Amino acid sequence: MALRLAPNLLRSLRLTSVRAMSQVGGFGEGAGKGGGAGGSIRDAGGSFGKMEAAHEEEYFRKLNAAHMEEIKKHHKEEMEAHIRDNIEHLEANVKSAEEAIKRHKKRLAELRKDDSDSD
Repeated sequence: MALRLAPNLLRSLRLTSVRAMSQVGGFGEGAGKGGGAGGSIRDAGGSFGKMEAAHEEEYFRKLNAAHMEEIKKHHKEEMEAHIRDNIEHLEANVKSAEEAIKRHKKRLAELRKDDSDSD
């Protein structure tokens, strides 16, 4: 009896090894074949494993896109705040310069008045 089972056992082992070699990695094609141990559906491989892997990839792409949008929004807000600060600083400098010009013109007028009075 054992001799009769041996050929069947050898044939099943041979088919298993051929099957394992024929599945060259791809996401969702079973554990250890590119998809890793991602749960029972992905471990089993086949169409459902591939579909699950595709859903997982889509989820992470969307998550990454949302994260990038947040970064862009934050960067835009930071740039706007920086530009507003620069504008305020420059406006303060302009105001200060205008006040200095008025002071100097007044002083110049006083000096001219003093020169005309002394003549």
